Amino acid sequence: MLLSDLAGKEIINLYDGAKLGQIGDADLAISSGGTIEAIILTSRSGFGSFWGNMGEKERDTLVIPWQAVKKVGSEVIIVDMENRADRMNKYSV
Repeated sequence: MLLSDLAGKEIINLYDGAKLGQIGDADLAISSGGTIEAIILTSRSGFGSFWGNMGEKERDTLVIPWQAVKKVGSEVIIVDMENRADRMNKYSV
């Protein structure tokens, strides 16, 4: 699969059916060998309210390990994130 094949796909959590974001809004952690290790979603305008209120200098990230990806479909990527809150990290910009 090409990286461009992932662009624009919606990420859906199998555990609770939540829409987590789109690959266009995400970064990918890629190993030196060229394999995807994780999808990294960051909060953006309108996205922060989904994860809770944040200060202007604080952003949330959600790291989805590639092992959590269960299916890559034509329009969506299904992931299984049982405890999404454990994967959220706060950092300052």
